[in-house]
Amino acid sequence: MNLDFTPQEEQFRQEVRAWLQDNAPREHRPGDGEAMRDFDIAWQRRQYEGGWAGIAWPEEYGGRGLSTIEQLIWYQEYARAGAPYIGVNFVGVLHGGPTLIANGSEEQKKAHLLRILKGEEVWCQGFSEPGSGSDLASLRTRAEIDGDHLVVNGQKIWTSFAQWADYQELLVRTDPDAPKHKGISWVICDMRAPGVRVRPIRTIAGHHEYCEVFYDDVRIPLANVVGGLNNGWRVAMSTLGFERGTGFMNEQVRLATDVEALIALVKSRPALMRDTDITRRLSRLRAETAALQAMTYAGISLNERRGAPGAEASILRLYHGLLTQRLGRLSMEVLGTANLELSDPEAGWTGPYLYSFSRTIGGGTAEIQRNIIAERVLGLPRSR
Repeated sequence: MNLDFTPQEEQFRQEVRAWLQDNAPREHRPGDGEAMRDFDIAWQRRQYEGGWAGIAWPEEYGGRGLSTIEQLIWYQEYARAGAPYIGVNFVGVLHGGPTLIANGSEEQKKAHLLRILKGEEVWCQGFSEPGSGSDLASLRTRAEIDGDHLVVNGQKIWTSFAQWADYQELLVRTDPDAPKHKGISWVICDMRAPGVRVRPIRTIAGHHEYCEVFYDDVRIPLANVVGGLNNGWRVAMSTLGFERGTGFMNEQVRLATDVEALIALVKSRPALMRDTDITRRLSRLRAETAALQAMTYAGISLNERRGAPGAEASILRLYHGLLTQRLGRLSMEVLGTANLELSDPEAGWTGPYLYSFSRTIGGGTAEIQRNIIAERVLGLPRSR
């Protein structure tokens, strides 16, 4: 693997840097509510109109058709510019859309992909259920075939931005008699369909990012099944591969920027600089972040050869989550409770610290990631 960027890639970097300098929002991103949704959609639209949405997506679906390396360069410059979190567009742009590209029909791709890139469709994820969070295959939300529709009944939980979403990537059980990994289907659910009910959940940061979603005789056309009926487990593994791998590439890159910001803060306070425990932990975080960057590069190299993330994406997801939590804890120790900003959790270091607790839960818990690494990367026997 060659870790050097080509002259063409460096030229691409300069183009990205110049565009972000002129276009990245300088105003504060709202932390909740319709103002947040409107901000995120407007920023996604601006990226599309500037030609910077879907850099690695195929051109026929509105993207640039470039490599994952150019996508990495975009994320590096995005973090450098301090551009805002992708917000409500996360699911659609970073793993819902890529799942459709890899598994969807042409009709499904034409109906949704361009609208996702333009910010005209917000997507959410309907995977986790009460009592079936870590064991995804034990999901109980059921879908019965009625003519040319599925009729869905059940419940999902921890669905990010469901109250603002237009569509959902939804896992349902379509064959209750099949082994639990076999009778599942991945479907596109219209969040405005009759029978869909959303209840937001207030987080410790004071926001309502996560939701419960209830389905009461929700009718979904069979044409919305992605990858074939009862083939949803394979499609879901594709989705989770994108979520754990390239979906968090932006945050993996941004983590290095956050570590350097905390180091700069400590350097500005002589008393903290004399604390050898703090400086030692910061040095370790910087080294570990550099290791994460090297792992990200290795993952991109594999993606370029295979076209999609593999099981090693769990290594990146787990390591990134643990590092994010360590950075959050250290930032609170450095700043002290007097510096907690609870009136606006998006301000300063408070929001990232509170949100870091979810980093070893979302996309599969740390325990699930370790099992995947052990079994699929290291070839160890399955745990019993």
